[in-house]
Amino acid sequence: MFTRMLKLRLLNAVAPAYFFTATAVTFILHFGFFIPTIFPSQGTSLEGSKVLHTVIFLFLMFNALGNYIMTIKYPAESANETVIPVCSPHCSDKVDAHYLLNGRHFCKLCKKVILKRDHHCFFTGNCIGNKNMRYFIMFCIYTSCTCLYSLVLGVAFLTVEYSISFENPLTFLTLLPFSTGYFFMGTISGLQLFLVLMLYVWLGIGLVCAGFCCQQVLLVARGQTWCQMQRGQLAENRNPWRANLKDVFGTRWILGLILPVQTVETCSEDADVHKQD
Repeated sequence: MFTRMLKLRLLNAVAPAYFFTATAVTFILHFGFFIPTIFPSQGTSLEGSKVLHTVIFLFLMFNALGNYIMTIKYPAESANETVIPVCSPHCSDKVDAHYLLNGRHFCKLCKKVILKRDHHCFFTGNCIGNKNMRYFIMFCIYTSCTCLYSLVLGVAFLTVEYSISFENPLTFLTLLPFSTGYFFMGTISGLQLFLVLMLYVWLGIGLVCAGFCCQQVLLVARGQTWCQMQRGQLAENRNPWRANLKDVFGTRWILGLILPVQTVETCSEDADVHKQD
């Protein structure tokens, strides 16, 4: 168990660094290569499209980073419990957390008591629970949109700059192995191979975030958490799905869709503790 905890702590430190590195690389590729190449400044007819794509990318990136920060700013930890509590008799002794009854968990990575814990996110380095679930879901949505949008512009860049045609669906599937072979043969540059690798990175992250977001929205609508689902425990929340979504996204949910702002009042911890997990 000690070795596994050590791996989890290492992942908890590496994942945020990976996220910021990928974000910086994406930003540099967009404004250093994609936008100038796809929309050259010589053509005034493309100036409107250039501005539009720039605004779209900045909007997606702003919301992804904004909700990332909000997820960390509003942690799901309990401010009333600073001492490590004794584990309950019903604890399944998971590696990363202890179940403490009354909707509370003690996260071994955060070393804090978490209210209505869903899971520990390694990319944000904290637990996702009752206070930051909305920001985490929006972070997943906008990260997925940013990655898939970057994938589209990356394909357009390779088409314009290197005359690669993607009319055949097999082109994308064979692009990485062929590009790797051509790189070692000295036919293509390291930059072109790196761009091809980033296409697959964006595709992978975009699809994973989209799938994970759908799962989280479904759990929220059912009034259930990931921890409850792992233990095979049915949600005791019998509220309609609309009420469950409103509890997480708030009454100003439309504003929360376009801006990373607080849209729901922070519930009192006494009320949260009485919600059985």
